[in-house]
Amino acid sequence: MGGGPSELAIVRPKDLPKGTLEYEKKRAAILDAFARKVPDELRLQATLIDNPPLDVSTVPASCGILTSKEIRITEHYDAVGLSEAIATKSLTAVEVATAFSKRAIIAHQLTCCLTQWFMDEAIKQAKELDEYLERTGKTIGPLHGVPISIKEHIPIAGTNSSGGCIVSTVLDKEDSHMVAMLRSMGAVFYCKTNQPQAIMHLESTSHYGRTLNPFNINLSAGGSSGGEAALVAMKGSVLGVGTDIGGSIRCPSAFCGIYGFKATSCILPMKDFISHPFSAELNVLASTGPMCRSMRDMELFTKLLIDAKPWLHDPKLIPIPWTGLNTATPKKPLKIGIIEHDGFIISQPPVQRAIAWAKQRLSDPAHSSAFEVKPFTPYNAAEAWSKIRRMYWPDGGSVMKDAIKAGGEPVLSLTDSIMADAEPHGMLSAEDVNQLRFQRDQFRHKFADSWTEQDVDVVIGPAFVGPASAHDTAFYWTYTSLYNLVDYPGVVFPTPIKAEAGEKYAEDYKPLSKECQHVKELWEQSNFEGAPIDLQINARRYHDNEMFGALALMKDVLELP
Repeated sequence: MGGGPSELAIVRPKDLPKGTLEYEKKRAAILDAFARKVPDELRLQATLIDNPPLDVSTVPASCGILTSKEIRITEHYDAVGLSEAIATKSLTAVEVATAFSKRAIIAHQLTCCLTQWFMDEAIKQAKELDEYLERTGKTIGPLHGVPISIKEHIPIAGTNSSGGCIVSTVLDKEDSHMVAMLRSMGAVFYCKTNQPQAIMHLESTSHYGRTLNPFNINLSAGGSSGGEAALVAMKGSVLGVGTDIGGSIRCPSAFCGIYGFKATSCILPMKDFISHPFSAELNVLASTGPMCRSMRDMELFTKLLIDAKPWLHDPKLIPIPWTGLNTATPKKPLKIGIIEHDGFIISQPPVQRAIAWAKQRLSDPAHSSAFEVKPFTPYNAAEAWSKIRRMYWPDGGSVMKDAIKAGGEPVLSLTDSIMADAEPHGMLSAEDVNQLRFQRDQFRHKFADSWTEQDVDVVIGPAFVGPASAHDTAFYWTYTSLYNLVDYPGVVFPTPIKAEAGEKYAEDYKPLSKECQHVKELWEQSNFEGAPIDLQINARRYHDNEMFGALALMKDVLELP
């Protein structure tokens, strides 16, 4: 499971396929450069790496590398709390940067969640912030000294980024728009996190390695922002930035039991996020958002960025003021649609338990004046899944596959899987793409009409077909990609439900589709014990504020942190 003596040993329950000799040499050089940065005192014992527990989430606090104060800093504060503690000098920015940098590299050895780690630079930045506070009595901004982790493809000045394959790696000279905004607010950057090949899997497998689920290492941490999710769940980050075009914030957040917010498109800044334009966005717009451990941190991140008026620098963005958790519900009771299944795939047993738990809580007669709970079925989820798989690849996947192969990199099975529907059609003409857009808009109209007919304000349902996926089996993103197709916002939030050993499908189960039957087979083939369960809340397009207002109303009933 571990690496050789010249490597940074990392838990590896399942290896990735090999590429060409040239590719493997380049990959080894990248990993060796990373390893040389990690001092011996921050390396876990080989016996632990070679014989890890199934659940590695508690190892950082028990391995002896972190001091008791560093454990407290990384476990007992959210981003809001850290900003307050640093501003009042209860903690220094250097203490915080040191604690999270150390915990991040421990988390990486257990889950392969990082692509780059720059502790020295983070401490240097934090020291400058401490000196400024000491000299002026003021903070640089509202995130003064708060460490923020960043997904691999998002540029940070002086670090590398890649677009989903090794040949796309570039050294970025400037911050992307959002990173520059966060830096100006005082945020400290200390690492970048793993993503999948092609940035289009629900498993973060790349030339940097395979990211593992902290609560069951035989499961995926999700993708494409899987490194972020694993790092936040391991408490090696308090706040991370992900992106989402099919579930890439929400699914990994759900797999790892944390919060994840996918905004409606063109609300949060994404300028310069990728070095090469992605043709999927001709019809399916990507979005971005925070991944974190508290509801108020989602609020903090979103409010700070929107209040800074990013549309002044990026005219693509829509200037919608942020009211978030303070958004008043225009009428009561709040009408909540509960999605027990989407008519296409019935989710696996622990997700069904989580849905039942939320439904029971919200339906309690004690809350009848606040909530009206009713069943909800999304419009034609099967059609949505078929359409979006075509729309992701108007080039038939050729641009990405050619880049992958050019570097001698093996094309991974999940890359082949997500391109399978589009590849036979090859490079589409402009009119072909135009017709797909027409089909998309027709679907959106029908979806909106169905939502209106079912008369709900928000819906709550599964975030994924199961608690997580076993490695290389994340085939069905139907519960999240649906909302990318219609461009509705979504938040995934933690529940107290975890997958248990021996859980079985209901005796009266009947598959809704061949995909539904396959999901049942996948459940029976693997052990999901210990995996946390998130649920997803969605609202209409550009009703992000109203969705947060609904979350605020449900906070106490659903015991949301």
